[in-house]
Amino acid sequence: MSMSIFRRPDYTSEATQFIEQLKQQKPSLEAEQLAGRALLWDKSVDRSAQAEFREGRVAQKPYVYQTGNK
Repeated sequence: MSMSIFRRPDYTSEATQFIEQLKQQKPSLEAEQLAGRALLWDKSVDRSAQAEFREGRVAQKPYVYQTGNK
């Protein structure tokens, strides 16, 4: 097996090293992240309710602070 004379040693940034060390110290970290994501983001959408919300929207004036025509 020949190795290139121009090959550099593998580089890992300080941020990557920190994350890898954190994962070693706390193996349950990824499972906790997925649980948090499921809690806040992974929701089923009620399509009929969304349609009703869209139908009930009121158009906004171009300048919202204007109280009326003078």
